Amino acid sequence: MTDDPWEHVNGIITRSGTSFLWSMKVIAPERRRAMYAIYAFCREVDDIADTPGDVASRKAALDAWREEIGRLYGGSPTMPTARALDQAVRRFELPREEFLAIIDGMETDIAPGVEMPATEDLFAYCRRVAGAVGVLIIHVFGITGHPGPVMAQTMGNAFQITNILRDLEDDAKEGRLYVPRDILTRHGIGAACPGEVLKHPAFAGVCAELASMARRHYAEADRLLSEIGRRRIRPIVAMMKVYSEILDLLEQRGWTRLDVPVKPPKVRLVWLALRYGLL
Repeated sequence: MTDDPWEHVNGIITRSGTSFLWSMKVIAPERRRAMYAIYAFCREVDDIADTPGDVASRKAALDAWREEIGRLYGGSPTMPTARALDQAVRRFELPREEFLAIIDGMETDIAPGVEMPATEDLFAYCRRVAGAVGVLIIHVFGITGHPGPVMAQTMGNAFQITNILRDLEDDAKEGRLYVPRDILTRHGIGAACPGEVLKHPAFAGVCAELASMARRHYAEADRLLSEIGRRRIRPIVAMMKVYSEILDLLEQRGWTRLDVPVKPPKVRLVWLALRYGLL
């Protein structure tokens, strides 16, 4: 592992192959570096949650990151990504609690048998794993007043519900079910096992309800973006277009073929990033 923080961050970004990098080309270098560092942090803690292993060791790794966030805000970070974040934290006044919220969300993911008892629990989870990222991003762009935070959290809801719908099969294999129990009950699904829930005849209706929920959040986020000014935050607009397209493809595939993966072609992702992030 390299000790140079920016070499480390750039390595994470390169390995990720994310198309969002294209939409970052147009923003000022200082903001771009902050965005890269935030992305690297999210990637690292997400990898902890997704890497196979016992719960205790992954929890210890997340706790180590909590301690590192304390060192970061104390002015003495030691991990390469935290060192890369140091300037952004001070320059853009990135809220400490948002980094901790993301870590809390990852801790939810490593728990055995993840489930959401109620829709409110789902939104609380979305706030941690996606809304917190959005709040960090709007700080980088200097949109900390209304409607910035509301837009970030609304968009986070839309993104995370889309992720949940995309990853239903993979999550079920890991014993995870992020679909709220109150929605399942309303559709007459009483099964507890994620695999059985996904096979229930009424589950397609559950997915359609969640998709409609995501659509409402996309629409509200788009309305708030118009208040802020889309050209002011073009990378965020590009992200929304990509996630919205994933939801389009999921709906086109349908909710009875959950084993068929959905992913826009790489060339399409790059085009969206260029179209909405640069132009």
